[in-house]
Amino acid sequence: MTVKMEAVKKELENWGELIIGTSNGEKYEIHLGDTTFDTENRTIQLTTPTAIFLIDGDSVESIEKHYGHKE
Repeated sequence: MTVKMEAVKKELENWGELIIGTSNGEKYEIHLGDTTFDTENRTIQLTTPTAIFLIDGDSVESIEKHYGHKE
């Protein structure tokens, strides 16, 4: 079952940091400051210090809230 890209965006705006899982088994930790949504092309862009990831917005199958913790 996929999760609507708009639901991912809404949850990210509410929580600020999420872990999303895609239909091909990949997981991404996304944050308000490094993630953009292109609703026309149905993509989520995650920008990291080493790469830009273009995620199929309609392939998201899970959303997890990411909680702060001590390292």
